[in-house]
Amino acid sequence: MTPSMHNSIAAARSRLMFGLCALFTAAILALLVLIAGSTIWIGAHSLNWDFFRLNPIPVGMERAPGGMRNAMIGTAILVGLASLIAIPIGLLTGVYLAEYDVGSRLAAPVRFVCDVLAGVPSIVVGILGYELIVRPIGNYNGWAGAAALAFIMIPIIARTAEEMLRLVPASYREASMALGAGKARTIFHIVIPAAAGTVITGIMLAVARAAGETAPLLFTALGSRLLSINPNQPFPSLTVQIFDYATGPNRAEHSLAWAGILVLVSLIFVLNLGVRLASRARR
Repeated sequence: MTPSMHNSIAAARSRLMFGLCALFTAAILALLVLIAGSTIWIGAHSLNWDFFRLNPIPVGMERAPGGMRNAMIGTAILVGLASLIAIPIGLLTGVYLAEYDVGSRLAAPVRFVCDVLAGVPSIVVGILGYELIVRPIGNYNGWAGAAALAFIMIPIIARTAEEMLRLVPASYREASMALGAGKARTIFHIVIPAAAGTVITGIMLAVARAAGETAPLLFTALGSRLLSINPNQPFPSLTVQIFDYATGPNRAEHSLAWAGILVLVSLIFVLNLGVRLASRARR
C-alpha cells in the first residue's frame, strides 16, 4: 500500500468518525430539545399566579386543585436543613481527604465509602431513613426527610471538595507555612479560599441533586397538602406532590403536576447556571 493510499484511508476514517460524532451529538441535542420543549409547552399552559399563591384545594371545591405554594416552601426548608447538615460534614471530609491523607490509614476507606455512597440508589436511602428515624419517632417527619437528603449530598460534596482542593498549587501551602502559618490556618485561610469557586459549584450541584429527589422523601417526610413549617410532622415537598398529582386520577392535578415539573426544572437550571456564571466571574 502506497503512502498516498494509506493517507486516503486514514482521512476517510477520520471523516467517518467525525460524522458519527456529529450525528450522535445532534441526536442527543434533539432529544434534549424534545424533552425540554414538551415540558415547557405542557407545563406553561397550567402555570399561573395561583400556582405560586395558593395551597392545594381538595377536589370538588371551587378553584380546585389550587397551587403548590406549600410544596415549594417545604422543599426550600428541607433542602436548607439538609444543607446545614451536609455542607460542614462534606466539606470537612473533603479537607481531610485532600490535606491529611498522607500516612493516614483512614483516608482510603473513607474515599471508597464516599464513592460507594454516591452511587447508592436514592430509594435505599429512603428506606434507611425510615428504619433509623421514622420508626423510632413513630411518625413521618421533616427531620427524617432532611437527613435523607443530607445523606445523598455528603459524599458528593466530600469528593468534589477533595478534588478541587487538590488542584490548588502546592506553592500556596509552602508559601503560607514559610511565613509562619500553621497547617490549619493555611487550609482555612489560603487553600479553601483559593478553591472556593469550584467547591461552591460542587455544593450547589449537590443541592440541585437533593432538590430533585422523590424516593427518599416518600419514606421519610411523606408529604402533605397543608402548608407546614413544623418538621416534626409529615412535611410537604414539590417532588412528592408532583408524584402524587401525576399518579392520581384527576386531570386538573395532572396539569398542575406538569406545571410543577416546569418550575422544578427551571429552578435547577437557574441554580446551576448562576453557579457557573459566578464561578467563572470569580476565576
